[in-house]
Amino acid sequence: MEDKRNLRKERIGVVTSNKMEKSIVVAEVKRVKHPMYGKFVLKTKKYVAHDEKNDCKEGDTVKIMETRPMSKTKCWRLVEILERAK
Repeated sequence: MEDKRNLRKERIGVVTSNKMEKSIVVAEVKRVKHPMYGKFVLKTKKYVAHDEKNDCKEGDTVKIMETRPMSKTKCWRLVEILERAK
């Protein structure tokens, strides 16, 4: 049973919105090489995560983990705040 918990996906991103109650929007930015031209392009993916204590602010760098669906769009939860916004 412990092996399955370790297979959950984890992402690191920046909080872009904390206007909801106990929810945050986290943006993960990746640098991907364009297949034809070779230029590096920034790709952004947004995740809605559960923040139980409501203590994240915009600009914080956080780690989120995959979890059971909590609503239509929310299936991630906050693990820890890595760095506070300056």
